[in-house]
Amino acid sequence: MSAPQLPQTHNRRELRKALIRLRMEMHRQEIRQESSRLMHPLQRMRGMASDLPGSLGIKHGPLWGVGAVTLLGFLTGKGTRSKKTGSVTRLIKFSATVLPLIKMALQNSSRRR
Repeated sequence: MSAPQLPQTHNRRELRKALIRLRMEMHRQEIRQESSRLMHPLQRMRGMASDLPGSLGIKHGPLWGVGAVTLLGFLTGKGTRSKKTGSVTRLIKFSATVLPLIKMALQNSSRRR
């Protein structure tokens, strides 16, 4: 923002208004500076979060995230049936879900060699 123009007349009232405008502009700039200092860590975290898979070198990051959530769901979930059939069913579902992720990881590692 540009500084307010000084009045051409030397009237006390006009000079006082100009001084108040200058003070208000100074306060605006101070508030803008302080808010940018406060928001800087948050903006850095947003930038890191948006580029996390790229910065860590993880390909297919969202797919790995879904796999991790599925894994946690299977490991911490409670079965609704009896213990024997519930655990076997859970193990089958878990292996069917994780198998594509393991295949993809093995294909990526074989391509790098």
